[in-house]
Amino acid sequence: MKNTFIYIMLVMFLISCTKSQQQNSELNIGSALMDGNTEMTPIVVGETSNQDIWLKYIQAHNDKNLDIIAEINAEDWEGYTADGSVVKGNQAHIEILDNWFKNANPKWEVKWMIANAAKNKDGVVEQWLTTGNDYTDIDENGKEIFEHNVHDILFKDGKIKKINVYKRAKALVEADFSY
Repeated sequence: MKNTFIYIMLVMFLISCTKSQQQNSELNIGSALMDGNTEMTPIVVGETSNQDIWLKYIQAHNDKNLDIIAEINAEDWEGYTADGSVVKGNQAHIEILDNWFKNANPKWEVKWMIANAAKNKDGVVEQWLTTGNDYTDIDENGKEIFEHNVHDILFKDGKIKKINVYKRAKALVEADFSY
C-alpha cells in the first residue's frame, strides 16, 4: 500500500510538471507586429537557454575575444544600431569589432533578460531575447561614456542571427525634462 501511494504521488508530480511546462511555452505574454505581418501576433515565453548564450557573448565582447564572438554569430548575422547603422555578415561584424577594440575599451553589464518568441510572417516561431545592458567606455578626450542599452536578439539554431540595439543616455537628475 505504501509503495502504491508513493507511485501515485510520483505519477501525479510528473504529470503536473509536464502540464506546467506545456502551459508556460504557450503562455501569451504580449503581442507584436512582426516584420511582414499585417496583424499582431502573440508573444509567448521563449527559450531561456538563450540567456546563457548572451552572457557568453557579452563576456566575449568584454574580453575582446573575437573568436568566441564569431563562433556565436550566425554567418548571416545582422546588426542594427541605435544611430541607424547596419552591418551584415559575421565577417564584417568581426572586422568592425577588431578595429573598435584596438581603439577603445567598451564594457557591458547585463542587467536583465526576457526570453520571448513569436511567429514570423511565414508562421515560423522565432526565438528572441530582449536584454537590458549598461554600456561604458572612455571617449577620445578621457570622458566617461555611459548608456543604457536594450538589445533585441534573434536566435536561430543556437546562434545569434540579428541584434537590434536601442540606447538611452545616463539619467541626469539636474537636467530639465524635454522630448
